[in-house]
Amino acid sequence: MQSLQEKASAWSGVDQADAFAIDESNLFEKLGLQSFINLSTNFYTRVYDDEEEWFRSMFANSKKEDAIQNQYEFFVQRMGGPPLYSQRKGHPALIGRHRPFPVTHEAAERWLQHMQNAMDESVDIDQDSKVKMMNFFRHTAFFLVAGNELKNQNQNNQVACKHGASKPAEE
Repeated sequence: MQSLQEKASAWSGVDQADAFAIDESNLFEKLGLQSFINLSTNFYTRVYDDEEEWFRSMFANSKKEDAIQNQYEFFVQRMGGPPLYSQRKGHPALIGRHRPFPVTHEAAERWLQHMQNAMDESVDIDQDSKVKMMNFFRHTAFFLVAGNELKNQNQNNQVACKHGASKPAEE
């Protein structure tokens, strides 16, 4: 049985070494806080303006400003900066935090399309950092897809509690 990381690599086309190349240097020190704020703002502007209702609806219960803050704080923390996200919200626990959403292959690709477009417009992020970040985002998106499929598989395989089973009718 493949691990979630192995599935993420297979589905994303990004091996783990490339996905975690973001750890080889401190991208927060290199790029600065404002780069992450700008990226997340550009990204979520695209998400909230997406023409596909099915995709936009996944974000309908979040305020755009909150989504932007959650994302840039996570990025800052994950890419070498202070633990802004954890200080405010606790452990990132990505699969758990994305549990309520239908994180499918199609949704991951749509998310990645918006992130790639936001990255392409980010003049304050150098090309090498963009490649490292997109490899991380692509792998992580499909890690979440694998977690979503595991969640769905577990829900489908649940066995009813013996106390909830109906008793045979008395004859």
